[in-house]
Amino acid sequence: MIPVTTEKAVRLIELNNTLVFETDIRKKKLEIKKEIELAFGVKVDKVNTLTKLNKKYAYVKLNVKNPAIDIATKLGIM
Repeated sequence: MIPVTTEKAVRLIELNNTLVFETDIRKKKLEIKKEIELAFGVKVDKVNTLTKLNKKYAYVKLNVKNPAIDIATKLGIM
């Protein structure tokens, strides 16, 4: 998965505790959730997906106890 670093993605990190990733178009929401939880050791509350122009974006909302800004800093987004 590739983290998205657009202005909207950064705003979602700050306001909604949500990370945005570009994922494989064949992955299901549950697979994305498990992958994020294992990779970063966080609790995921919700995963929404958007398929646009043959790309799939995953909007991953983290639990309140796990700030998205910490993960974004590790990834080099912030």
